[in-house]
Amino acid sequence: MSNFDATKLLREDLNDFPPYSMGHVPLAELDSLVKLDLNENTYGPSPKALAAVAQMRHYHRYVGQQELREAIARYVGVGVEHIVTSNGADEMIDLVQRMFLNHGDAIVDCPPSFEMYAFFARVNGARIVRVPRREDFSVDVDAVEKAISDFRFQISDSANPTAESLISKLQSPKLVFLANPNNPDGMMIPPADVERLLALPALLVLDEAYAEFAGQSYAARVPTQSNLIVLRTFSKWAGLASLRVGYCIAPQAIAAKILQCKAPENVNAAGNVAARASLDDLEYLHANVRRIVAERERLAGEFGKLGFLQPLPSRANFLFCRVLGRDARQIHDALAGHGILIRAFGAPRLREYIRIAIGTPEENETVLKALREM
Repeated sequence: MSNFDATKLLREDLNDFPPYSMGHVPLAELDSLVKLDLNENTYGPSPKALAAVAQMRHYHRYVGQQELREAIARYVGVGVEHIVTSNGADEMIDLVQRMFLNHGDAIVDCPPSFEMYAFFARVNGARIVRVPRREDFSVDVDAVEKAISDFRFQISDSANPTAESLISKLQSPKLVFLANPNNPDGMMIPPADVERLLALPALLVLDEAYAEFAGQSYAARVPTQSNLIVLRTFSKWAGLASLRVGYCIAPQAIAAKILQCKAPENVNAAGNVAARASLDDLEYLHANVRRIVAERERLAGEFGKLGFLQPLPSRANFLFCRVLGRDARQIHDALAGHGILIRAFGAPRLREYIRIAIGTPEENETVLKALREM
């Protein structure tokens, strides 16, 4: 038996790596909860998707992704050469970073936003240039521009003079990651700001996980914009969160490189057939999207009447609310006592806020009743 300690071979820069946790709810308890904490689609998958998974007889075979890519290409209105599928949009975030980032390269992250951009940057040994959002959660485009154009100066201003020999070798950030609509607040980036970001000498990665609820996408822009990648998923609008089907729309040369380097069977067969069936059942799924959007607007008005919640305008399938005169964590805990799961936050800037996904009308009424009783 060897006495060699293999943990000594682990990367030292990951010693203080914080894990990403979404919490855990046992499957046996799901049906008894109003689960509105992870922005899932409570209407679930389309009947055609469920039937396709049930009827699939080839789980012992490798299932190619060409048909899925072609179906997605028709859905978003671009050529199939721009489509790459992935094991959820999370994997695509990782793949895009690995295609561009050498060890020590940088990304721009604009917190508060989806935490996986910075998560994978650390996994990939990249530096993270954080450009905080303004008080109203809008993107500080001026600061993003400065972070890229003046990056070398900012690094040279470091308090560590021994790093000066390395500073000249550092590049300005290669990638800018932005969610549109953003998570956790649900806001869209104004078109004029997107144009300014596309004018930068960097690759803009727009995460459109909630695009169907926003009714707006930059997917059609990709074939003519060499520095734009759009990320999409079937998790939210199509209700396939646990089957993990994501994709990107990328310039042809970049898509070809990702296809060349990714695992060939990264989308599982069940997710593959469910996603294709979903794209054959758009009327059903888009009707659910419209129901969620209508409930989102109704709930925003009802929350505002409570006196202690101030919902921000949202284009996603959730509402982000500032808590007035009360403790956000106590509201989270009180709702949990009623079997209602919502999201509260530990980050100092977000401690006054809660996020509530939009459920069915019945679930939403349950939430409203519990809030009114407070």
